[in-house]
Amino acid sequence: MGLLDGKVGLITGAGGGIGRATALLFAREGARVVVADWNLEGARETTEFIEAEGFPALCVEADVSDEESVAAMVRRSVEHFGGLDCASNNAALGAGFRPLEEIDRDRWERCLSVSLTGVWLCMKYEIPAMREAGGGSIVNISSLSGIQGEAQQAAYSAAKGGVIALTKTAAAETAQQKIRVNAIAPGGIETPGIATYFEKFPEIREATIATHAMRRLGRPEEIADAVVYLCSDRSSFMTGHVMAVDGGVQVNPHAD
Repeated sequence: MGLLDGKVGLITGAGGGIGRATALLFAREGARVVVADWNLEGARETTEFIEAEGFPALCVEADVSDEESVAAMVRRSVEHFGGLDCASNNAALGAGFRPLEEIDRDRWERCLSVSLTGVWLCMKYEIPAMREAGGGSIVNISSLSGIQGEAQQAAYSAAKGGVIALTKTAAAETAQQKIRVNAIAPGGIETPGIATYFEKFPEIREATIATHAMRRLGRPEEIADAVVYLCSDRSSFMTGHVMAVDGGVQVNPHAD
């Protein structure tokens, strides 16, 4: 018996990285999965992986920064699977690595549009669908950058900090509607995005690893495990919580 047996789960940003790992684990834990991403090729590939293991999945092209696209994504999820029980709002976009005074307005706006406004839009439509289903659980993917800030990442840190505030607000508003809303703040995770960063700045890799007390980066599957837990009934008394899955960055004494 899986932790998500009988549930319908929606994952945004599921075309790769943490979103893909989460979609796969949702399916393995018994959920019927909606795989959503603006990158349709990536979403289709994730869907094929799920179906190859014999599990049902729906592939949806969606831009979380566009309200009509988000509304259609949630509507298709409900129409296809009959409801919505849990969601992981994972889609995000950075603004590059540069001092805040060097970020141009377009990059700033695009980062916040996807990484913060996108989470708000997703919850705006997920919450009514879950209320109609009798309850549910939402897990927003924030970042350690949203807790403590990060040099050269002003837009991304601001967006992810906003995700934490949104999560707590939504949790307070929905706690008596049988809907729980939590967030996860990952540390450094081995994703295609961070791989690209290390290719551009290879000297940063070891320094990044050293910020983690465990002296390694996390795997997408380790974030997926936390998402499944927070979406499952195992976490039934948790809402408004921000779970750091960070390899000990916050307790790292920065010793050699």
